[in-house]
Amino acid sequence: MRHLRACWRLLRLLGHIAKGLVIVALRFPALSPDQQHARVQVWSLQLLAHAGISLRIAGQPPLTGPVMLVANHISWLDIPVMHAARHCRFVSKSDVQGWPLIGTLATAAGTLYIERSSRRDALRMVRSMQEALERGEVLAVFPEGTTGDGREMLPFHANLVQAAVAANAPVQPVGLRFVDEKTGVTSFAPSYIGDETLVGSIWRTLSAPAIEAVVHYGDPELPAGRDRRLFTQHLQTAVDHLRRS
Repeated sequence: MRHLRACWRLLRLLGHIAKGLVIVALRFPALSPDQQHARVQVWSLQLLAHAGISLRIAGQPPLTGPVMLVANHISWLDIPVMHAARHCRFVSKSDVQGWPLIGTLATAAGTLYIERSSRRDALRMVRSMQEALERGEVLAVFPEGTTGDGREMLPFHANLVQAAVAANAPVQPVGLRFVDEKTGVTSFAPSYIGDETLVGSIWRTLSAPAIEAVVHYGDPELPAGRDRRLFTQHLQTAVDHLRRS
């Protein structure tokens, strides 16, 4: 039964991705940015449903920008989960842009790409993020820089918060968690760490009993001239508390 369930979910998921690519190619050019954002949110909610995942939101998502969302990073599902809760523009490594299918969808969702090995590109990205915040946009970053195991968080990188400090824009901590829908116990099925393959993580997720994705929003805070590193450490503590509560 577990494998049959996974196969059925996989077929629905692939069909949904194909539908998303068609929408991006044929419908997106004629839509306004707000309409595109709404489409991305609805599509993300449907993707979670096809994967056997429901969504629970705690706290208050941002109604408008400017705001930078900072969240812990557990899984390949984190981005669609956050899009489903509230559309936002993600900052992602440049490799994602070249991924088959996923890169096309990520770009359509407004992702900003950064070449992390290049200091010059990192400075360019900080400026781009600052400009986006000054335009009133909602950005989202994973300051850990990579996925953790869902048990303990990795240290936050302060450079990803620099744009909010420069723009003096609010930063809102977000805690992400996956739980078994029936028992409420933390589920590690969607985790994607270390030497795991993406295919293996996807199959384990699709094979699992129903999962609930919990997105817990904290209160936004202004940098207000605080030291970037101290502010980042404060945000990490806030995210750690949110993901556990």
